[in-house]
Amino acid sequence: MVHRSMCAAIGLAVVSLVAIGGRTSGESLGADTTYLTFNRAVALPGVALGAGTYIFELASPNGDHSLVRVSSRDRKKIYLTAFTNAIERPSNMPEDQMVTFGEASASAPPPITAWYPYGNSTGRAFIYWH
Repeated sequence: MVHRSMCAAIGLAVVSLVAIGGRTSGESLGADTTYLTFNRAVALPGVALGAGTYIFELASPNGDHSLVRVSSRDRKKIYLTAFTNAIERPSNMPEDQMVTFGEASASAPPPITAWYPYGNSTGRAFIYWH
């Protein structure tokens, strides 16, 4: 049981580092749009995303900031459009870290708990229904 928890924690750390690195090697389309690259599956409410590059953005940047859209890099497929809650960026969080992760079992992809657009002091927390 301890070994399994340790493996899950290590896996989560690796995904976190890749997500952080994804922002620095990716592109920013504006203050509210970010490309993120993951080297393994991650989860969002109701959907699992395979390894790859995705666009995280406000669905209505000039209107309701609670709606976040996640789509494929080419924007041909939308994986998620969901309401989110505003959340303050933790003061000790590096500015180039774009997402945070929650806990998951060793066999499940880690859930993205929040997305922080580059340069913003606030982010968007995803709402998970259990």
